[in-house]
Amino acid sequence: MSSDTVKSRTARTREPASAAVMAKAFTALRIFTGLVWLSNGLAKLIGKATYDLGFLSFNLISRGVAESIAKDASAKTYIAPLGAFYRDVVLPNFGFFGWFLTVAELAVGLGLVLGVLPRAAALGGLLLIGPVYLMLLHTNLYLWQYPAEDLFPLVLLTIVPTWGRWGLAQRIHTTLPQRWPF
Repeated sequence: MSSDTVKSRTARTREPASAAVMAKAFTALRIFTGLVWLSNGLAKLIGKATYDLGFLSFNLISRGVAESIAKDASAKTYIAPLGAFYRDVVLPNFGFFGWFLTVAELAVGLGLVLGVLPRAAALGGLLLIGPVYLMLLHTNLYLWQYPAEDLFPLVLLTIVPTWGRWGLAQRIHTTLPQRWPF
């Protein structure tokens, strides 16, 4: 066997392995990001955001905290139309928008964790967090806070199809059109 044949066989065997590793990594990212959104949605649903397990204490974002974040962002923004929308529409009607946010976060979380329309779920998450990030962009917040925790994973999960691994959509893929975007 020539050395070129060995090299080409070796290269072919490496490609599927690296693709499988990347697929597993994106699946892990999808599930972890989904757990973040699901836990914050559940905190809003049950109205409890502070937990002390003895060995671990943490906070999640309750509806009250979400309202405070929206209020702060709309007051500080240089994007006048977006700030006005939040001040004039969202905040006065936060009873409705708080529940909408709760249901949307639960849907994003479940979609990502279970692999049901994960690209649509990630896009929904971007639509929820994007306006707040834009309003707070100029406020000297920790540079990587929103991008690393929320935006970057959601952008990746919107672009890269991850439903094929450990997802419920994998079971129905054969019935979907070839160019199914979500």
